[in-house]
Amino acid sequence: MTINWNNLFKANVLIWLVGLSNMSLAENISDQQLKLESCHVKGIRQQVQCGTLVTPENYEKPDGTQIEINFVVLPAIDNSKEKLPLMFLAGGPGQAATELASHIYRGFNEIRKTRDLILIDQRGTGKSHALQCEDSLEVDPYTSLPEDFSMADIEQCIAQLTGDLSQYNSENSIRDFDAVRSELGHQQVHIYGGSYGTRAGLVYMRMFPASLKSVVLDSVGPIEVPIGLFGKSAEQSFIKLIENCQNETSCAAQYPELAKEFTAITDKLLQAPVTVEIAHPRLGTNTAFTISNDKFISAIQMQLYSMETRSLVPLLIHQAYLGNYKPLAGLIAQGEGGMGIYIGLHFNIVCNEDYPKISADMKVDDADNSFAKGMSLVMVGKVCSAWPRYQPSKEFYQTVTAEIPTLIMSGELDPVTPASNGEKSHVNLPNSHHIISKNNAHIVASTACGIKIVNEFLEKQAPKELDESCLEEIPDESFMVGLNGGVVPEVSPSPMPTEAKE
Repeated sequence: MTINWNNLFKANVLIWLVGLSNMSLAENISDQQLKLESCHVKGIRQQVQCGTLVTPENYEKPDGTQIEINFVVLPAIDNSKEKLPLMFLAGGPGQAATELASHIYRGFNEIRKTRDLILIDQRGTGKSHALQCEDSLEVDPYTSLPEDFSMADIEQCIAQLTGDLSQYNSENSIRDFDAVRSELGHQQVHIYGGSYGTRAGLVYMRMFPASLKSVVLDSVGPIEVPIGLFGKSAEQSFIKLIENCQNETSCAAQYPELAKEFTAITDKLLQAPVTVEIAHPRLGTNTAFTISNDKFISAIQMQLYSMETRSLVPLLIHQAYLGNYKPLAGLIAQGEGGMGIYIGLHFNIVCNEDYPKISADMKVDDADNSFAKGMSLVMVGKVCSAWPRYQPSKEFYQTVTAEIPTLIMSGELDPVTPASNGEKSHVNLPNSHHIISKNNAHIVASTACGIKIVNEFLEKQAPKELDESCLEEIPDESFMVGLNGGVVPEVSPSPMPTEAKE
């Protein structure tokens, strides 16, 4: 059977060299290797700048194989004051920053008013020598299951990848990023990292501290916490969702036994997957839909990342409990196009930089939870058992203690990067401030309030002197209470259905 890598990744999402002198980097990159021109990118009407920079695949062999690093610069609306740009470090690991350009263009509009935004495809993603495992066109997302993948599927994926995989690591990615900074003529930049981008940001702080004016770490994946230990944090996020539902009058009335219904579904699916006939969510024709425990759990876990999609979870659980899997199939349909993650790069990093640091005791402890148990680590372990190995540098695992002004942001409802992660980095960074947003999940800067705080930080460079009052104005969770798409705030005495945002 051919693996559906998108389904597998959804069960494991973060949603995530030796001896080289850092000071010699700029000397190895010539001006002739930088290309920069005006262009248009998908989803943005304004003309932007597109560029490539040729860098060594192996920085210890500057005359060896070369690769192109792709990047986009979103120009400031008003560049008269020529403020330092903000470099965006994407998540995953495995997101291509330039493929997020239209989203960043809109979401970071307040910052873009006065600063250029630099988006770089991390090596192994986008147009920077992509490492991707392509799904077979014959794979049916409605009947394929995460549990069905085999070692042959993994080997087939690896065979699709080109280049020296040992060179597609976090440290070399940061060498690329700093080379782009230098070639664009910026003595310093601000950086914003979200999710795995915070890990990359911390590596940047250690390797090239003089290049950074300030740092924003949003939803932190610290060096000390291996990517993949999501069992406890996902459980915590799910429990808080259940509690918030029961504390909201309309949700509690509609789903009074939500926790029991969830347990009943998982108990049933653990015995055997269920196949039902449904109307295809997009085509309308009858089609088979198979749901297993891992597929159900991973679908629910993905909704925990966003406040908007969290609102769907009680409805999804309740309808599945009643035997109606169509809402769940609708989510599967939305994900048919993939998640924008370059799977080859994702596992190349996780299997070499993170999974080897997870001990047997850590696996047992993480699996001791009431939500996903040890599901994600079992799957990652199977992939990593066959993945080509490289040895990260000893410096990679050093705790970062740079004195760069640093703003750390965490969402209290985050299923993968809990506030405790942010605190681990905060205690080691002497010029940092840690904000915990009560009504945020993954990525605090996904809200207008988060962006406002980031913008103020970039202006003031004083992480402990920011106006955080808008965090109190972010509303509590509200939940969908019917198939018509109604999301009812607790404060509304006679709720009116509103369109649910996906």
